[in-house]
Amino acid sequence: MTRLPAPTRRPRPPRRSEIPSSGPVRRASGTGPVLGAILDHGPVARSTVARLTGLSPASVTGHVAQLLSRGLVRESAETTGPRGLGRPHVPLEIDTSRFLVAGAHVAVAHSTVSLMDLRGRVVAEDRRPHLATDPGRILGDLAARLPLLTAAHAAGREVLALGFATGHRVDPAAGVVVEHPHLGWRAVPVREILSAATGLPVHVDSHSRALARAEQMFGEVSTRRSTVLLFIGAVVDGAFATAGELHRGPRSGAGSVAHLPLGSGGSGDAEPCSCGRTGCLQSEVSERAMIRRAAAQSLYVSTFQELLDHAMAREPRAVALFRRRARLVGRAAALLLDMFDPECLVVVEPGAGRLPECLADLREEVGRRSWVCDDPERAVVPSSFTGSVLATAGGAVALGALYTDPLGPWPALPAVS
Repeated sequence: MTRLPAPTRRPRPPRRSEIPSSGPVRRASGTGPVLGAILDHGPVARSTVARLTGLSPASVTGHVAQLLSRGLVRESAETTGPRGLGRPHVPLEIDTSRFLVAGAHVAVAHSTVSLMDLRGRVVAEDRRPHLATDPGRILGDLAARLPLLTAAHAAGREVLALGFATGHRVDPAAGVVVEHPHLGWRAVPVREILSAATGLPVHVDSHSRALARAEQMFGEVSTRRSTVLLFIGAVVDGAFATAGELHRGPRSGAGSVAHLPLGSGGSGDAEPCSCGRTGCLQSEVSERAMIRRAAAQSLYVSTFQELLDHAMAREPRAVALFRRRARLVGRAAALLLDMFDPECLVVVEPGAGRLPECLADLREEVGRRSWVCDDPERAVVPSSFTGSVLATAGGAVALGALYTDPLGPWPALPAVS
């Protein structure tokens, strides 16, 4: 008689008592919203901060005292009401004189190191091409370049932290680049490597989420309630946020829009994609695809920047390529607007940011294809950081962490009393 195999027993889930403690959980306080209100409206009186945040005047006074002691805000000159009437106010503003954050962005062909002040303004940046794509070599090079940039441009200000951003799948909690197929990176412990090399706290995220956070902090006001950000470069990806919170997903995969199906753009010449299909968003509009299409029209360039320079100089073939790209991006934008119905969709793409006809084409395509967007002029906007996107992305990761938790463990800041 044939013996049947014993049934496979499913493993017992762990009991609550068996799950190790993750340590004390930091509870969000009102200090972050107070700092955010000062960023948005400063110089601003404490009474106005209380009204903006919904906190009591006494609570605001306590939060402000802690921010003053940490050197994150400062008091400016007193003001009074008309003709000197009324109680004097001492407005508050972000103090940009004492601290900076550093940023690092790794693109497919080059990396950028930057310094940014606490109001999100890029102080300096250094962009260099990769000599190799090995993660240890690239990250080591970033760490070596940072002290030189700081010595030349910090002007006595101390660097609080380093923010790191790149494309594809990034796990911010673990500080790991999960996967970056263009670079051949997989499970790279970026935080661990850069912390050891620089001695700084390191915060890690995808460049799309970093730029969405930068828009919320320093850019387009309409992104505060809900936003979709679409990043079109050598890598194509996105970010989604609502009520100020960025969605990451349980596998750090939120924003993976590279394979949205677009078809051939009506020309019958859809680009093959690495996934084996044709007409995917990334295969149609990436920088590599743009260079290939330029060559097919006898417009030979070695870099995407050269092609963009041709378009800025009004070379007809280059302009036509960027306008085609804008229409295809408009297709993807319409899909995302219908899926999420955000207050605002931000397009990070140099044509939309620099060539008015490209932005017009993109919005027109959205108007034709979206079922929910009835005002593309308002809902679809270019990046607030055109010309400094990559320098902004890394620094925004660090600043996002600071503005979320200004009383957290920031070694360069005085301890909270």
